[in-house]
Amino acid sequence: MLKNLTINFKFTSLLKVFQICYDLLMKKIDFILALVCGEGVGLLFLWLLKNSPFSFPILNFTVPVAFPALSLFAVYLAEIVGKKYLFFYQLVKFALVGALFAVFDLIILNFLMLWLGIEKGEMVKYAIFVALSFTIVTVFKYFANKYWAFEKTEKERMEKEFGTFFVVTVISGFIQTGVASLVFKFLSPLSFKISELLIGNVGKIFGIFVASLWNFLGYKFVVFKK
Repeated sequence: MLKNLTINFKFTSLLKVFQICYDLLMKKIDFILALVCGEGVGLLFLWLLKNSPFSFPILNFTVPVAFPALSLFAVYLAEIVGKKYLFFYQLVKFALVGALFAVFDLIILNFLMLWLGIEKGEMVKYAIFVALSFTIVTVFKYFANKYWAFEKTEKERMEKEFGTFFVVTVISGFIQTGVASLVFKFLSPLSFKISELLIGNVGKIFGIFVASLWNFLGYKFVVFKK
């Protein structure tokens, strides 16, 4: 009896140590990813501003500091509120994951537009570029959302889970491509004032925003439902 109690005590102690280490690691990951997301979005914002008709030199110094700081504050606030409302904590981390991969998505899109070229009114070609960049980042988003945003560590039936994730994400891909293409078509007549490259990025950002609303609901209540 005493031996069993000793074993149970040791096992419980090990679990507590593991939980403490896990919590510390997650806090460290939260901190690092928040900084990376904030800096990435900030640099993207500055790049878009540089390619626009507008000029605000002071932002070159404030944005690289302000955006990471805001990201850290958002995660900190989400952790506090998330103790009572888990939905809010997951939403903030999902938004940071989305922002980080949106940067990579846009990098890929710009590479395609610069490498293969894009002209005024080439809506089909632009739609193909958007779909390609979206597809490439999808696999990486799965792991980031699963293990960080929604903290679902179970590895059972991952094939089925990824299949559901893929279906939800493909639908959001159509939403993103459709919205981006419509914005690109709508803004194309303004290309004498704004470059096709900037118009393409604006369209993509609008598409990402609308598709992200669908993604969060699908991931939260279908794919990573606990």
